[in-house]
Amino acid sequence: MIKNIIYVLALILLTCSPSPRYTSDNIIYGVASHYGHNDGFDGQLTANGEIFDQHGLSAAHKTLPLNSWIKVTNLDRLTKPSVKLKINDRGPYIKGRVLDCSSGAAKKLGFFEQGTANVKIEVVKWGDNKYYKSK
Repeated sequence: MIKNIIYVLALILLTCSPSPRYTSDNIIYGVASHYGHNDGFDGQLTANGEIFDQHGLSAAHKTLPLNSWIKVTNLDRLTKPSVKLKINDRGPYIKGRVLDCSSGAAKKLGFFEQGTANVKIEVVKWGDNKYYKSK
């Protein structure tokens, strides 16, 4: 009888535990690319329900919660330009890349022409992962 109670309590504790959260390690290094320029994505719905604006300041990441705010720094430029972006989409889906920026963000970061850049990503504010219905 006691074993059954312990078993049931263990099951309850395991199923009620919070879902995994991101750790305090909110810095990511890797290669960023950009999308939205002549590829058909401009004006389409993003993963969080917003309409994608290629000239806006947004980005796609595979695992960061939607609606997170990040600071991206281009490590390839001597001036190390940086910009704050909102995670509103999922991607990139090309091996070796960690972030897909809007074309507008790539221009501000100085890698629009090159297509990719080595970047540092710092989470400024964790998102709520909510989907927003576009008007």
